[in-house]
Amino acid sequence: MTDTEVKVRLDKWLWAARFYKTRAVAKQMIDGGKVHYNGQRTKCSRHVEVGAVLEIRQGFDEKEIVVVELSDKRRGAPDAQKLYKETEASIKKREEHAAQRKAMGSSLNPRNRPNKKERRQIRSFKDGERGIFDKG
Repeated sequence: MTDTEVKVRLDKWLWAARFYKTRAVAKQMIDGGKVHYNGQRTKCSRHVEVGAVLEIRQGFDEKEIVVVELSDKRRGAPDAQKLYKETEASIKKREEHAAQRKAMGSSLNPRNRPNKKERRQIRSFKDGERGIFDKG
């Protein structure tokens, strides 16, 4: 059978390409609008074609991939990566967003509670008393 004769559902292809752990999760993501097929929302029963562009959102990442091969069998990761090719623009965009998240990482995860000294400094700052934050 050649690639033109094979018909593979979108949810099954995403599962075979190892984007999602189960077909049920792939179906939820498609129904939730996390997967776009050629720029439009779609159904999981849609048949995938070679050359189609998929936009997939996973967590913080947004990937734009082109379908290279069709498969309805889930195999190892090296074989799964041969089913698609991520666009250069998508790779660059993901790397930029990752760098931004890393740069902001320290401000996103503050400690839970200030210690005793920090509490005193906060109290003195709020009360307007002369403390470590005051200059002069």
